[in-house]
Amino acid sequence: MSSKQKKLIRWSIISLLIALFILLLIILIIWVVLQPKKPQFILQDATLYAFNLSSTPPYFLSSNLQVTISSQNPNKRIGIYYDKLDVYAAYRTQQITYYTATPPDYQGHKEVIEWSPFLYGTDIPVAPSNGESLRQDESNGAIWLMIKLNGHVRWKVGSFTSGRYHLRVNCPAFIPLSKASNAKYQLVANCKVTV
Repeated sequence: MSSKQKKLIRWSIISLLIALFILLLIILIIWVVLQPKKPQFILQDATLYAFNLSSTPPYFLSSNLQVTISSQNPNKRIGIYYDKLDVYAAYRTQQITYYTATPPDYQGHKEVIEWSPFLYGTDIPVAPSNGESLRQDESNGAIWLMIKLNGHVRWKVGSFTSGRYHLRVNCPAFIPLSKASNAKYQLVANCKVTV
């Protein structure tokens, strides 16, 4: 290999490294300017319409509740598209309601939006250990549920829209089981958000 070829390869590598450095610097500057933050979710309330667990094993659960969940976009320059968002309730790690889809939505800068989906399940089989725990919680007069949201979001900066990202939200809900029907409970629980 001649010295001319070696110089050409050396300058090509140096040019590539400089271009890569400039690209990384531009990405860092954009990130610092935009300071992207994930949305903040709050479970505001829950209205329990029905909660019926079969009396003997195998356990089956029928439930009907409505929850109100709000989301705040903390970003000053980034909008959020909620392309798909499924909401359901889980007891311990077991899903106890069907998925309820929310309509697609767009959340502008610093904007707050709310969803109030109905969550229900009819004769959902419950694991034996969860059935016993549910029976115990029912006799104690309250249950711990996890209201979960799974979906896809896209970020919008100016006219640029990103690809889809998976969104997972977990909201703890301690719900007293009232003998009065349609008992509404103000929860105001902060949710854990993963994007």
